[in-house]
Amino acid sequence: MPVRSPSAQASPELLELRHRIRHSASHIMADAVLQLFPEAKYAIGPPIEDGFYYDFDVARPFTPEDLEHIETLMRERIAQDVPFIRTEVSRNEAKAAFREQPYKQEIIDGIPESESLYTLRHGPFTDLCGGIHVEQSGQVAAFKLLSVAGAYWRGDERNPMLQRIYGTAWESQEALDNYLELLEEAERRDHRRLGRELDLYSVHDEIGPGLIVWHPKGGVLRTIVENYWREIHTRHGYNLVYSPHIGRSNLWRTSGHLDFYQENMYAPMELDEQEYFLKPMNCPFHIMIYRSELRSYRELPLKIGELGTVYRYERSGVLHGLMRVRGFTQDDAHIFCMPEQVESEVGGVLDLTFEILRAFGFDEYQIMLSTRPEKYVGDLEMWDHATASLRNALEQRGLHHDIDEGGGAFYGPKIDIKIKDALGRDWQCTTVQFDFNLPERFDLSFQDSESHRARPYMVHRAILGSIERFLGVLIEHYGGAFPLWLAPVQAVVIPIADRHLPYADSVASRLRGAGLRAEVNAKSDRMNAKIRQAQLQKVPYMLVVGDRESEANAAAVRLRDGSDLGPLQLEDIVARMTSEVAAYA
Repeated sequence: MPVRSPSAQASPELLELRHRIRHSASHIMADAVLQLFPEAKYAIGPPIEDGFYYDFDVARPFTPEDLEHIETLMRERIAQDVPFIRTEVSRNEAKAAFREQPYKQEIIDGIPESESLYTLRHGPFTDLCGGIHVEQSGQVAAFKLLSVAGAYWRGDERNPMLQRIYGTAWESQEALDNYLELLEEAERRDHRRLGRELDLYSVHDEIGPGLIVWHPKGGVLRTIVENYWREIHTRHGYNLVYSPHIGRSNLWRTSGHLDFYQENMYAPMELDEQEYFLKPMNCPFHIMIYRSELRSYRELPLKIGELGTVYRYERSGVLHGLMRVRGFTQDDAHIFCMPEQVESEVGGVLDLTFEILRAFGFDEYQIMLSTRPEKYVGDLEMWDHATASLRNALEQRGLHHDIDEGGGAFYGPKIDIKIKDALGRDWQCTTVQFDFNLPERFDLSFQDSESHRARPYMVHRAILGSIERFLGVLIEHYGGAFPLWLAPVQAVVIPIADRHLPYADSVASRLRGAGLRAEVNAKSDRMNAKIRQAQLQKVPYMLVVGDRESEANAAAVRLRDGSDLGPLQLEDIVARMTSEVAAYA
C-alpha cells in the first residue's frame, strides 16, 4: 500500500495548529542555536509545508553533532513550558532590541512605516515576528531536526551564504513517526537515486548541470511515454510538428520574450550578422505555422502539437535531478479556434488530460481556475467569455475546482491541474491557458463565414508539462517498479547453466517477436544471484530455464514481488504478458 502524507487528509483546524507549532519550533530552535553560538546572526525562520527552517550566519557550517546539541537544548526549553509573549513595539524599540543583528535591521528597514512591528519572546530569547504561535513552548509536542543546507540571504547569490537548518514538528509523536516513515519511503523512491540504480539517466559536469543524458533503459522509458503521447494526440486530431531549437531575435522581440523573459533566456549567438536565441518556448514557432497561409473558419479549430525541447536559464542552486533542469522537452500544443469553439475545445483538452493521466496511474487531482488579474491585456468581453468557457467545461464534467481570483496570467485565464502521487504529494502537471497577447502581437487572423477578417482565440496547453519532470514524478510514484507496459525491461530470461543459453536466447526471441522487451542474463553468476539482480532492477518477470523447461518449451516464472508461478508454457507466458500490457496501454 502507498504511504500517504500526514497532511493529505488533515482538517483546516489541524493544519492551522501545525502551522502554529512549526512557527514556534523555529523560534525555539533559534533560541538553542544562540545558546550554542552566541555570536551567530539570525535571519528568518518561517514554517513551511510539513516543517520549518531558520537561517543563520555563523563562523563555520553546522555539523550533525551540532544538530544533536541543538535538539537537546530545544527539548529543555520545551520541557520548561515557557509562554510565547507577543508585544507591539515602535520602530526605534525594534532597532534597539536587534542592534547586534544586521539581518533583523534590514528586515525592519524594509517594513513600511504604516505597518506595526512585533517582538516575540519565550524565556530569555526575543525575536522579531508578527506571526501566529502556540501559547506555551510545551505545546510543541514532537519535533526532529532534519538537515543543514546553504542558502543565500533573500535568495540572491550576491548576498552572504547563510546556514539553513531544516526541521519538522507535529502535534503528536505518532504524527511525527508517520512523517519520518514518509521521508524514508520518499528517500527510497527518490528519482535521483533510482535513476542511478536502474541505469536510467545521468548528469555530467563535462556536459553541464541541468542537462540530462538518457541511458538505454531510460531512453526506452522515455520513448514509450512519448510514443503513447504521439499516438493519442494523433487520435484526438492534433497535427504534430517539429520546430528549430533557435530563432532570430526579431521573433522573440515580437513575441515579447526579449522584453519580459530575457533573464530566463541564454545569451544570444551571432550568425550571418544576426542575433539568434535558444528557444525558451515553442509558442512562436507554432504561431508561424498558423501564419504560413491564409486561414479560413472552415479550418478551425487547428490543433498544433509538439514534443519540443526548450532551454531556460535556471540558477545552479535550484537544479534538482529531473525536476528542475536547463534543457527539457515540453508536450506543447496550441489550439487556434473561433470564440464559439472555445468551450468545446477546452472540454476536449480536459477529457484528453484525464485519459492520459489515468493511463499512467494518476487518478487524484487538485484543479484550480485562475481568473483575471488587475493588470491584463485584451478586452473584458474576451476575458469573461474565456473564463466562462473554462468554468463551464469543468462543471459539465463534474470536476471539483477551486478559484484563484486574480491569479491568471496578464494574457489570459487558465486551469491548472496537480496530480497526487503514491505518497500523497502534489505535482503541478497540466495547464490550459488562454492567450490574448500573442494573437495580437503576431496579428493573427482567419476569414470568417462572411469573408471578414477575424482574430482567432489561442489556447496554450501542456498535459504532462516537462517530459523530464513528468518522468521524475513517474519514477517516484512507482518507486521504479513500473507497470509492465512502462518497464524498460519487461522480462529477463535466466539460464541455470551455460548449456541452457541457446534455449534462453530462443525464449527471449519469442518474447521480442510478440512485441515484448526481454533480455538474457548470460553471466556466470548463480541462479539465485541472477534472480536477486533482476529484482533489484525491478524487472516484472523472471523466466528461469533449465533442462526440464527446455524439453517442455516452457519457463519457470517468478515475479518481482517474489511470487513463484512455477513452470508455464511459453505461449501462456506470452499471452499473460501481452494481456497485461494491453490492460494498461
